[in-house]
Amino acid sequence: MKSYLLSNIPENMEPLAVEGYHKPGSLTLASGAWIHAAGAFSLGKGTYTVNDHEQWVWLVVEKGSILLRWDQHDLALDAGSTCFLPGGAKPCSITTEEQVRCLWIALEGPLSPMVVRKMGALLHMPLKQGALPSQIYLAEQIVQVIVRHSGTADATYQLQHLMYGMIASHWGQPVAMDAMLSHEIAKVVDTLRSNQYKDNFSLADMAAISRMPMETFRKRFVAEVGMPPLSYVLHCKMERAKELLRDQNCSVRQAGVEVGMQDPYHFSKQFKHIVGISPSAFMKQASVPAATIRGVAPRKSKSKNG
Repeated sequence: MKSYLLSNIPENMEPLAVEGYHKPGSLTLASGAWIHAAGAFSLGKGTYTVNDHEQWVWLVVEKGSILLRWDQHDLALDAGSTCFLPGGAKPCSITTEEQVRCLWIALEGPLSPMVVRKMGALLHMPLKQGALPSQIYLAEQIVQVIVRHSGTADATYQLQHLMYGMIASHWGQPVAMDAMLSHEIAKVVDTLRSNQYKDNFSLADMAAISRMPMETFRKRFVAEVGMPPLSYVLHCKMERAKELLRDQNCSVRQAGVEVGMQDPYHFSKQFKHIVGISPSAFMKQASVPAATIRGVAPRKSKSKNG
């Protein structure tokens, strides 16, 4: 089958690979960033070539694990891991030793680089990141909407809403697995965010903010957000640290202190565990001059297979 992302999906796998294209409406075009295409695929053992593409592509592994090779850089992604593939003609492939399922979303528009940065990624090379359960849930909704309305503008506002939901979720705003967070859980999430993740809230601290017994709070948080409270806090701390390192010229020590980790060694260890590279390596990659990064120029959206 012909695919935007993969070039050698066997014909007998077509039912396991679905995708669609979005024709943005006038207000969506005026927003500066929108979803160009999206899809999902399930692959068996093998190596699959990734097509050259013009847009930045958000790729997330839902099930199994893959080895992504991008321009001689290897990136191991397991379930719940994600990365952005820059647009361009760099050689790229996906290798899997087991059955995997992945989702992908291609962004378009002159402000799409800003969206990529807001999602904590680098513009010029893939970087392994963890995806929040709410982001994966929203990505599933995006794929379903795109496939159902492929080549039309029928769902353009719905897709914008879902895309902004993904960005908001990434930045710790109260986005639930199902519509909205309850008042009790949203109060905790808002408190963490307003604190900018400087303090180390314990499970008991967060339960007290919600005014629920600790075990009740933990279960409610997992049910609504999709992951344990302390795991969520660590994810948000590392996203805040990336912003400090990349955009505010903080040192590794300063960034660690700002997210409540006074010991630079402990901070670096946690950062590498979550982000996949050390804070110093992230700073080095993030400092690549903008002139060396291939921009993605806006273009007229095409219909399916266009």
